[in-house]
Amino acid sequence: MAERAALEELVRLQGEHVRELKLQKASAEQIEEEVSQLLKLKAQLGPDEGKHKFVLKTPKETLTGKYGEDSKLIYDLKDQGGELLSLRYDLTVPFARYLAMNKLTNIKRYHIAKVYRRDNPAMTRGRYREFYQCDFDIAGQFDPMIPDAECLKIMCEILSSLQIGDFLVKVNDRRILDGMFAVCGVPDSKFRTICSSVDKLDKVPWEEVKNEMVGEKGLAPEVADRIGDYVQQHGGVSLVEQLLQDPKLSQNKQALEGLGDLKLLFEYLALFGIADKISFDLSLARGLDYYTGVIYEAVLLQTAAQAGEEPLGVGSVAAGGRYDGLVGMFDPKGRKVPCVGLSVGVERIFSIVEQRLEALEEKVRTTETQVLVASAQKKLLEERLKLVSELWDAGIKAELLYKKNPKLLNQLQYCEEAGIPLVAIIGEQELKDGVVKLRAVASREEVDVRREDLVKEIKRRTSQPPCIC
Repeated sequence: MAERAALEELVRLQGEHVRELKLQKASAEQIEEEVSQLLKLKAQLGPDEGKHKFVLKTPKETLTGKYGEDSKLIYDLKDQGGELLSLRYDLTVPFARYLAMNKLTNIKRYHIAKVYRRDNPAMTRGRYREFYQCDFDIAGQFDPMIPDAECLKIMCEILSSLQIGDFLVKVNDRRILDGMFAVCGVPDSKFRTICSSVDKLDKVPWEEVKNEMVGEKGLAPEVADRIGDYVQQHGGVSLVEQLLQDPKLSQNKQALEGLGDLKLLFEYLALFGIADKISFDLSLARGLDYYTGVIYEAVLLQTAAQAGEEPLGVGSVAAGGRYDGLVGMFDPKGRKVPCVGLSVGVERIFSIVEQRLEALEEKVRTTETQVLVASAQKKLLEERLKLVSELWDAGIKAELLYKKNPKLLNQLQYCEEAGIPLVAIIGEQELKDGVVKLRAVASREEVDVRREDLVKEIKRRTSQPPCIC
């Protein structure tokens, strides 16, 4: 008992040390090292400690050690008791915590919610400090690459349906990266920090990345050059097969496992009909520390100015990968639940759509309303209310201005500004004739429709779902 009490005291002191480092804004590497030491001490207490005292919460102690160098972007907070907490950085870590807390081992789900990054906002690039993400995840023990292929299929379906332009999905595997670093001579302690440098290759040229590796992170120049020979390669399944024969990588167990899974993945992607959208890119690293296998990232492409030139990337809009060890980090007994998922940057896509519409001088439609019920004369509020009620009962998305006697011009202008495609106009003559004047806002064409046929005509004209682009 005395030995256990001494160990509990060490855990308490180490916990205080970790909290003090966070208060002092120590480096992410130092905090992660001390948190790792804290977890080792807790592990020595055995299962009883976990059973009775391991309480899952959502403070930064939960988030630390999952995001690599991006940990500096986590928002720190304090509750009334002075405990350090954080706003969620993404939806993946909270999802893994939820699985562990509820002892779930099999689930497929999607989730749309806000996340927070202590970053420099760039509105034109869709980068914010508070923004929405849409996540889809599959958790459970399944045969290799089947759920991974489904996630990539879903990602391609989403981006194709949005019609926001041509896109390419880059894929890689963290095991291939780790194997590549090993055969190139990167020390184990530098794997993650060098991985973060490689992840910048989509934004800066290789020479800048190499300078960071050598100048800032202390990597030997010849090791960086060996890495450069690999990470500047990209292609399809033929590149996978080529690397399987690589004299160095083929001797590394991790790399071989990753390459074998990628070969199988490309077979499934071909069956799903999306292999032409996928590129095996050795520069893709995904800086988040919780990824353990396949990783992927979707980028939009813009057509090059001249034929024959490579298309230029205009930014990442979705990403994801496999994270088989994350749930186990929250489970008192370390029980793992394999997971794979994807995340779509909602604001990033909105930003792209808005830019395209602005370039085309088109207005963004701000409502789903199909028709505005309008009146051509005064004292027809009761008739407008009757008609809008009829349309609502028939499942038509209709609205009216909240004024007793709105001017017709104001009602038409409202439709143009809001992007409402149709106006159902009633006047004294229309009421006498039993018709409604249906006006197409864009063309300004008008036609009299029998009142009993109005619902059918509106549905016919609005049967095609509106495209956001």
